[in-house]
Amino acid sequence: MRTHHPEAIAEAAARRARRPLLTGTGRLMIVAADHPARGALAVGDRRLAMANRADLLERLCLALSRPGVDGVLATADILDDLLLLGALDHKVVMGSMNRGGLQGASFELDDRFTGHRPEDIERLGFDAGKLLLRVDYADPGSLTTLESTARAVDAMAARRLPVFVEPFISRRTPEGKLTNDLSAEAVTRSIAIASGLGGSSAYTWLKVPVTENPDDMAWVMETSTLPAVLLGGDIGDSPEDQDAAYEKWRGALQLPTVRGLVVGRSLLYPADGDVAAAVDTAVGLL
Repeated sequence: MRTHHPEAIAEAAARRARRPLLTGTGRLMIVAADHPARGALAVGDRRLAMANRADLLERLCLALSRPGVDGVLATADILDDLLLLGALDHKVVMGSMNRGGLQGASFELDDRFTGHRPEDIERLGFDAGKLLLRVDYADPGSLTTLESTARAVDAMAARRLPVFVEPFISRRTPEGKLTNDLSAEAVTRSIAIASGLGGSSAYTWLKVPVTENPDDMAWVMETSTLPAVLLGGDIGDSPEDQDAAYEKWRGALQLPTVRGLVVGRSLLYPADGDVAAAVDTAVGLL
């Protein structure tokens, strides 16, 4: 299909049956699969777990078929595949916008918008965009990231399209590895920064981590009135790690501005290999 009929992707997007961002439950369960475009292919200690595209697509299609799963977050290559497979009807489709900060690169914080543009999301009839905002107070380049993020927020608001901003306060270790600070103070500061970007916050959502101490989430989320979803991240590679993550999400999902989950690797590549069970458990938390 890609070789002989590349126009089939746009045709599939044009005929895709759409749905509102939120249904009657007011909750969102989104499966994330935008990691490969950043070169982030590892799950736990499996360094190339996400490298097999056919296997990833099979896992995504299974996850999207489970009751209560609202949609998917991915880059263009994956969403194009899912369009051709007919897996996106009546689903929320979120385009991943900035993938330039490749994992482990010296330029990782120079997180340019190399994925979906606002005009692409509008043209394809997708439902939202997502961008990552990592701010390192010791890196002057973070100012460029902030400015480009603000302009992306403006462009999405002009189109009345929701944009999910995933903010972190980040820093490099002495060995040069980039890490995200999940302390309550750092997450609070990142939420405050993200909430004020652009000329309008009307269409801005937040995509936030659970803090190191989950009990801190109640006052951390008081930083903004913007609706938020929780991110999953790489939670570990054992059933115990998975159970611990579920418990952290369960508590934070009770907070008034938290509307759902956007989780990827931990559901698509669970420790026991049972994708359907992992997804169903996450849906049950909502």
